[in-house]
Amino acid sequence: MSGRSSRTRARPMSSRITDDQILELVTRLRQLLPEIHNRRPEKASAPKVLQDTCNYIKGLHKEVDDLSERLSELLSTIDVDSPEASIIRSLIP
Repeated sequence: MSGRSSRTRARPMSSRITDDQILELVTRLRQLLPEIHNRRPEKASAPKVLQDTCNYIKGLHKEVDDLSERLSELLSTIDVDSPEASIIRSLIP
């Protein structure tokens, strides 16, 4: 029997992600996340980077929702036929 695990044999080789690819992706995430990038990025472990990434994305979703709500409220206070209203409508997802 070869040294490969059954998990590796179950997938085609083209879809297997290597450890080097995972490290490269984690490195890219470290560079993209402000919380980690502004600190010492080499100190953050891969699980920490992934957790911070999830938290950051959740925060961005909340921020988008909050901004959409604020835009909707603003839209309700102005003339719906005005150019400003048209701009606000285009910004609301």
